[in-house]
Amino acid sequence: MIEVEHLGKSFRARVGRRAAQVRALDDVSFVAQDGRITALLGPNGAGKTTTLRILATLMLPDQGRARVGGIDVVADPRAVRAQLGVLSDARGLYVRLTARENIAYHAQLRGVPAADIDARLAPLAELLDMPDLLDRRSDGFSTGEKMKVALARALIHDPSHLILDEPTNGLDVMSTRALRRLLLHLRDRGKCIVFSTHIMQEVEQLCDEIVVVAHGRSVAHGDAASLRAAAGVATLEDAFVRLAHLQETA
Repeated sequence: MIEVEHLGKSFRARVGRRAAQVRALDDVSFVAQDGRITALLGPNGAGKTTTLRILATLMLPDQGRARVGGIDVVADPRAVRAQLGVLSDARGLYVRLTARENIAYHAQLRGVPAADIDARLAPLAELLDMPDLLDRRSDGFSTGEKMKVALARALIHDPSHLILDEPTNGLDVMSTRALRRLLLHLRDRGKCIVFSTHIMQEVEQLCDEIVVVAHGRSVAHGDAASLRAAAGVATLEDAFVRLAHLQETA
């Protein structure tokens, strides 16, 4: 389970000729349960990526707290990382290595015995439809091929929690379907999955829970049906626009 309580985060940034504090997160709270897929749904700049970076122990919050599997991300970041598989928007691979070598290298960094790597990789490769990629050098891979390798790399140590930041950006239809198939498989195995997106179709097809984030705040939390009912509209897109707009005018 992932628990987020009243997260806040500011950055020092240049606005015109002056340096100023920019508030990226103001008050984000939600709970993501095991065996469920939870989406952070919001426009660009809403605070989704900042929230995920805090959960991944890549950034410290200014206020609030977050726990992964009951472990505080600030108090014990190493223990949190041991439970996490993270797919960020930076999917850089070592281009001189094959896909298999990239994944094996990461597996050994995560403490997976070398003798176990191929057995762990085989089912992931099948689920991601990537057996033909494994022994090709990564130089020249398409966006979808890079995503598959990066996702296998994030999962090779069998983490209990998975964080993905806009994972379908730039993917074609077949790569998106492979990703969707894998996420549903992982959910059914009891994994806790959190991903950020602004694509309504992804949310409708994949997610058990939705957290609407706007202007650095979580403004609604529930499944698609409950969010539509709360907003009094027929579509999730209309619900999102209305819920976000209510926060703007509050």
